[in-house]
Amino acid sequence: MTVIPQGRIRRAALLSACCALAVTGLTGCSSEDPDAGTNGVGKLTAPQIQAKTLKAAESADAVQLSGSVATSGRTYRIDMKLKSDGAMGSVTAEGATFRLLRVDEQLFLMADAGFWSDGDAKADEEAAAKLDGKYVKVPRNDPSYKKFIGFTEMDVLLEGLLTLHGKVETDGRHEQSGVRTVRISGDQGSGGTLDVSLEGTPYPLRLVRGGGAGTLTFSSWGKGFALEEPKKDETVDYGQQLPTS
Repeated sequence: MTVIPQGRIRRAALLSACCALAVTGLTGCSSEDPDAGTNGVGKLTAPQIQAKTLKAAESADAVQLSGSVATSGRTYRIDMKLKSDGAMGSVTAEGATFRLLRVDEQLFLMADAGFWSDGDAKADEEAAAKLDGKYVKVPRNDPSYKKFIGFTEMDVLLEGLLTLHGKVETDGRHEQSGVRTVRISGDQGSGGTLDVSLEGTPYPLRLVRGGGAGTLTFSSWGKGFALEEPKKDETVDYGQQLPTS
């Protein structure tokens, strides 16, 4: 007769118990590592995650930013491709949409006739019609240059947006566009939340700003794109100071 050691009996019983628990959905005996196959950021503290994702964003060559930003009583809908030497995309505010193109320091704006005309005079409407769908070069000394250039500056936008207020803590594992993320939040969400990629470089992927100040997604990190000034037949000289309203 074969005698089975008591240690084997106990191990077999423990294994059976674990299997039974797994069947009922209690997987406490599982040895699966939730960070397996990730970049390991999920193991860090919230401040460490925040530092790593900000460093990753700062070192990137390009990014696409989409979503809404509420500031100074206005809400802007943004869809911009950004890199250090330029940007291209669109901004919508108060029902008006305009396109922005920056090549180095040259800034161009394209909008429909309604954007350029206040509707007070026929002559004004006729002039606005000539600008409809054309790129207008914004003079660097024009007040509008300072107003619009901020939408095209990658470093400025990221520095101003990627901010959480209050005590920063981790807020579980999530997913953004099929990518696994770890979420960090400020003041339990009231100070904003930021989803950070658990795959590859720990780039920020989704930001919910505190106080209902908008939600933004970040994609195409490090993916460059071509920029060139519009052709002459696509450009019109406004001939006077651009509207600032």
